Amino acid sequence: MDNLQTKDDPGLASLLTGIVNDAQELFRQQLELFRRELSEDFEKSRAAGVILLAGAAVASIGGVLLCLALVYLLNWAVPDLPLWACYAIVGGVGTVLGIILIYQAKAQFASFNPLPDKTAEALRENLQWKTPK
Repeated sequence: MDNLQTKDDPGLASLLTGIVNDAQELFRQQLELFRRELSEDFEKSRAAGVILLAGAAVASIGGVLLCLALVYLLNWAVPDLPLWACYAIVGGVGTVLGIILIYQAKAQFASFNPLPDKTAEALRENLQWKTPK
């Protein structure tokens, strides 16, 4: 007498189909989120790379001209110093400054992770759930 089941209640097959469809939709949404996060991180990497290359190009051109001027300025200021020593001093200082710039660019690249960890972990969990053991 207390049978509450009616013909309008969904059957087991339709419930399972709904669950599978929902799981597939969730999986598609997570793949899309992963793709978007990857795209955003790629854009950050590209922007940092463009800045690095532009800085390196400008610094190279200016650095060569400045180094030549500094060599002759040093040779003029200290006439007892041979010209080769002036080149060595200016070249050494330029090398140290270049290394500092490279480390700054490396730190900028290290400031973010190019792979979206949270979404990748959620996808990994879904793949484990979806594949039969």
